[in-house]
Formats: sequence, C-alpha cells, structure tokens
Amino acid sequence: MTQNINDDQTQADWKINTKQIEPITEAIIAGKYSWACVLILRFLGYNPLHYMPYRTYNRLTKNN
Repeated sequence: MTQNINDDQTQADWKINTKQIEPITEAIIAGKYSWACVLILRFLGYNPLHYMPYRTYNRLTKNN
C-alpha cells in the first residue's frame, strides 16, 4: 500500500510561522527541551495536557 503526498499538502499542514519558531529554538538552545515541546504543541493547535501529565505541564509553565 502506498500513499501519495504532494508538496503542496505538506506545506499547507505546516502552521508554525517564523515568529513562533524563535522561542522554540531559544528553548532548545537553552536545553529546555520539554518547554520546546510544549511550545510546538501549542503553536500547532494541540493541547499539551493531552500529551503530558498536568503536574509536569504546570511546572513547565511556572518555570517558563
């Protein structure tokens, strides 16, 4: 079974703009990988609480 995905479809799915990439890269450079994941999930329109425990999310938002 094969799936045909053209470039237009994959580019349309990308929702993160350049202003949003900046804090993600800053978090990665600072070694805050969990915070970068939270930012990516938020910018893509997902609820980070669906992917991590509440206590972890709460700690990350307080620290950042």
